[in-house]
Amino acid sequence: MLDDTRQRRSGSEVLSAHADSHYPGRSFFSLRNRAERAIFMLVWALLAKWTPPPLHRWRCSILRAFGANVGAGVALYGTTIVWHPGNLTIGDRAQIGPRARLYNQGTITIGSDVVVSQGAHICASSHDVNDRNFQLVLRPIHIGDFAWIAADAFVGPGVTMGEGAVLGARGVAVRDLEPWMIYGGNPAKPIKPRQFRDAL
Repeated sequence: MLDDTRQRRSGSEVLSAHADSHYPGRSFFSLRNRAERAIFMLVWALLAKWTPPPLHRWRCSILRAFGANVGAGVALYGTTIVWHPGNLTIGDRAQIGPRARLYNQGTITIGSDVVVSQGAHICASSHDVNDRNFQLVLRPIHIGDFAWIAADAFVGPGVTMGEGAVLGARGVAVRDLEPWMIYGGNPAKPIKPRQFRDAL
């Protein structure tokens, strides 16, 4: 089971699975946390989910109102799924594509100039499979500046993507990705360094 210090660092208070015998239907989060998320989901459905693609600033303002730290010039679509805005940081000029899922029970930090393509899934939590009560474990994710998570790729709990790293389409990252390296496959393996061409 994850230690209390790491649970607190993730941004959400996690309830002990050992205190509730109603497995598997228990809640791992406080009533306040659940209420905040319910209100956010309602507001997002009414004011953001259906909005035309160009209204990025409007959608970002809704995330900020619910506690997200969102930089300038961020492009984020109405079909993006955010579990809890208070656990989300997005740097300047990042692009979060349609149907991207930010499952941030633990914190997700996305750097500047990052691209998260359509259908990508970033998951900052798991369960302790050796715990009889299946305790929830929060493991923060950090995505470095200029990184690219391609279409339908998956970034798992606790992963750090270095600056400029690329995770190819449908790739699965379960370990840290080195800066300026291109990865692909399941599990993701390094393919080649990423090198920008000189301007013509």
